Amino acid sequence: MKKILKKLSQNRLVVFGLILAVELVWLVIFVTRLAGYSASISILFSVISLLAVLWIINRDDNPAYKVAWIILIMALPIIGGLFYLAVGHKRPSRNMRRKMEAERIRTEDELLQDMDVMEEIRACDRRIEGQVRYTSVTGGYPVYRNTSARYYKIGEELYRDLLEELKKAEHFIFMEFFIVGDGKMWGSIREILVEKAKAGLDVRFMYDDLGSVSLLPPDYDRKLEEAGVKCIAFNRFVPFWSLVMNNRDHRKITVIDGHTAFSGGINLADEYINEKVRFGHWKDTGFMLKGEAVWNYTVMFLRMWNSQRHTDPSYEPYRPSVWHPEPFEGEGFVQPYGDSPLDDEIVAENVYLDILNQARDYVYIFTPYLIVDHEMQSALCLAAKRGVDVRIVTPGIPDKKMVFQLTRSCYPVLLKAGVRIYEYAPGFLHAKSYVCDDEIAVVGTINMDYRSLYLHFECGTYFYQNPIVADVKQDSLNTMEKSREITLKDTRQGFFGGLLSAVLRVLSPLM
Repeated sequence: MKKILKKLSQNRLVVFGLILAVELVWLVIFVTRLAGYSASISILFSVISLLAVLWIINRDDNPAYKVAWIILIMALPIIGGLFYLAVGHKRPSRNMRRKMEAERIRTEDELLQDMDVMEEIRACDRRIEGQVRYTSVTGGYPVYRNTSARYYKIGEELYRDLLEELKKAEHFIFMEFFIVGDGKMWGSIREILVEKAKAGLDVRFMYDDLGSVSLLPPDYDRKLEEAGVKCIAFNRFVPFWSLVMNNRDHRKITVIDGHTAFSGGINLADEYINEKVRFGHWKDTGFMLKGEAVWNYTVMFLRMWNSQRHTDPSYEPYRPSVWHPEPFEGEGFVQPYGDSPLDDEIVAENVYLDILNQARDYVYIFTPYLIVDHEMQSALCLAAKRGVDVRIVTPGIPDKKMVFQLTRSCYPVLLKAGVRIYEYAPGFLHAKSYVCDDEIAVVGTINMDYRSLYLHFECGTYFYQNPIVADVKQDSLNTMEKSREITLKDTRQGFFGGLLSAVLRVLSPLM
């Protein structure tokens, strides 16, 4: 028994999961038995469920999300309404919303669009100008010139350059990640951060507490603070069911001296650089920016940081030109952007939809999860039916079997419409990217699932007429050569497999 308890104590996520399961079972038993003692109590719970359904219907939510909750409440009429009240609300806590919105309003003048850049894009293509204008005006993230970009087709390549750039830092380092795990990758980065902090640099590190809960010891942020690195564990995980657990910081951002940034799908754990084998070969991608567009990532980080710990009266000391007075160089246009569950604007999904809706020749997609709503499914199918070469690459070896089952359940409709689907045979594909018509590419943290598109804090970068577009396309083609193309025959599941897939698809917005 002592050995079992010791093992459980080493994995907080398992312990907290057990606690949540026990609490849920207790709630079901309590409410069911309580309702059995009194018809009036049973009616009360049924009324609560009915009101919850009416509330859901009246909300301006994704229809699939509404349907999933309505079915769940109908299946569990006694506790369904209470369950929705406990965990069904998708938005962050009121306190989180208040602090983040206040910081955004305080710094809204930090991100202003240079209209000359917008006019240049308009002269090239009015359709593209409309898209970047949407992300600039509605999303709040300007588009820039004078920014160079380097693409990394594998985590090992980004890791190598990240270490070199961190060593070059002279003034400040900002890092924000979803997953951090002890090992070679994080150990070597942590060593540099501590060294730079001791040298007097402003070193700040932020990680998602739930994303790293099973990989780091408790109060790891305090340990980094003691080593000189300013640290925040975002949205700290607590061992009971909390609605704010829906909204995680899924971003991966590194900003160095204001003029250099890294992002993409790569977290700080050894599987991302294939030092640790979990699900075969780990395929992930990322990029480095140098230039004016880095400012969007700097503001993105500082807004998140200052909403949790007010530190900066002004962001001006961190602008790209402060520690890089020489002019920046770079071809084409670069637009880093973020997406947040704080508002009702689904920026990330709208960027993807716009690419699909305006594509003429091809769209190649990397995504580890393919759990799409009706709008995204229709856009993929319509593009293929218009004659666009739409191809999607997903993992060959899954990290989550149920999610993989759900991903595969989306294949038949897409395949029948003409979408080509590949599974990365060597292992797990964690990359998230779109590339289209030799002109546009998007690389970032945004999966094609409900959590990334609706619930998490995310970030991506939109590239137009930038050399990185050719790199993303070539990597897509090379990856497809290593992958297995899926046919309709491969999607046959039998009666029970089909039934499971149907249930998973209905409940997918809640997963």
